[in-house]
Amino acid sequence: MLVNKEKMEGVVDALSEAKEIEGRSLWQDAWGRFSKNKAAVTSVVVLSLMVILSFVAPMFAPWNYEDPDWALMGNAAAAGYPNFENGHFFGVDDLGRDIFARTMQGTQISLLVGLVGTAVAVTVGVLYGAVAGYVGGRVDNYMMRFVDFLMSIPYMFILIILFVMFGRSLWLLFVGLGFFSWMDMARIVRGQTLSIKNKEYIEASVAAGVGSFTIILRHVLPNLLGIVAVYTTLLIPGLILTESFISFLGLGVQEPLTSWGALISEGAKTIQYGTPWQLGFPLGFFVVGLFCFYFIGDGLRDALDPKDR
Repeated sequence: MLVNKEKMEGVVDALSEAKEIEGRSLWQDAWGRFSKNKAAVTSVVVLSLMVILSFVAPMFAPWNYEDPDWALMGNAAAAGYPNFENGHFFGVDDLGRDIFARTMQGTQISLLVGLVGTAVAVTVGVLYGAVAGYVGGRVDNYMMRFVDFLMSIPYMFILIILFVMFGRSLWLLFVGLGFFSWMDMARIVRGQTLSIKNKEYIEASVAAGVGSFTIILRHVLPNLLGIVAVYTTLLIPGLILTESFISFLGLGVQEPLTSWGALISEGAKTIQYGTPWQLGFPLGFFVVGLFCFYFIGDGLRDALDPKDR
């Protein structure tokens, strides 16, 4: 009886362990590994605080991002330094505008450019690459040669020409960056689709008479979420850098709107006049934001790596 009791307890323990293993999904395992990455978790917290601050702080800031302080206009080097008494927490620029309010507003624009541009690039690139990889044959060859042709075009000059022809529009910046950034995503998705298109569950769906587009949406795309999520977090800072470069050249967002690149450009021009805060605060937000995105991308890559499961 004692032996049977021990056997029963062993069977119960084995069943409970099996239930625990069965109940853990891929995303639960990935979250467990991601939560152990201190740099990635800290980056999520810092980036979340940065986003909340950029949208909430302007509601309570004493100064607007476009209204100048007439008493300090043209006198930023002597009296426009950071000062809590007059409400200029980050100081003022050479036109008397509050750097804190402009940095918050620039953070909103730069993050929106990265997020909206990435959303456009991911949507177009994932669908294009999945269709090319799944259909294969001549269709795949023609579609990828078209991608190679687009990648050979210096898109930075195309963007500059578009801004010169149609004006400095914020939505043109969103769409332009997105439509010129989907090619790498398409190539990555196409390669991953080629590796899973001959899996058993795909063949079973084909044998059951399921349409190709339905198979792509229900079976191919869900299995690409891991690599798409990782690349997305790395694409956002790339678009922010591109927008900052364009704004640094003076072809990005139009006044009175601003962005990290525009603020850095303005600060770099006036730093020789003794106003380092005009460059330091926007540059600090810019660097911290990029580091957060890169750390989150590295954390997702490690969490979703099948070799670590």
